[in-house]
Amino acid sequence: MSERPKPPLTTTTSIWPAAAVLILGVVMLGVFLLINSVSDQSVTTTTTIPIVVGGLSSESSSLLSGCKQPDNPPANIESAMVLPEATRAIGSFVLPNDGAGDYDCYRDFATRAPADKVLGYYSAELVARGWSLFSQGAPNGDPEDLFQKAGSDTFYWVIGITVTSRDANSCDWTYRIYQNSETL
Repeated sequence: MSERPKPPLTTTTSIWPAAAVLILGVVMLGVFLLINSVSDQSVTTTTTIPIVVGGLSSESSSLLSGCKQPDNPPANIESAMVLPEATRAIGSFVLPNDGAGDYDCYRDFATRAPADKVLGYYSAELVARGWSLFSQGAPNGDPEDLFQKAGSDTFYWVIGITVTSRDANSCDWTYRIYQNSETL
């Protein structure tokens, strides 16, 4: 009673379930791309700088022109070289590296406004121009604000406003702008 050998049963596996998952994924991707392109709201940039009520106004001045060199600082950084009203220079430009190495420039100023108004002016103006306030207060205790922004030249730039002396109605301070080649 032996049975004759039979060939194994053959079963075929259909590719359609896997293809259906792939087709469904492609259709869903297409639908979401279509929704995104129809409802896309492009980013609009503003060039309007807000006016701070009760704050200092900007004055057009060439008192920082000595810090401007060919291609340094780049255009998106140069726009932050502003001064508050009633400001006068009390020192000459200092370029510590004389053009060698990282860019660095500073100048001393006097303003007929209290120190908190000068620091508030720069906080409002620079933050509105895309700068980030990352430090307050100098190591020696002087009031100081440090701002940072990425330049179009791939470097980070820092602006420091350090109050060196003050009384109730005026203050002396230093404006410093430099290229930071190290991370903060």
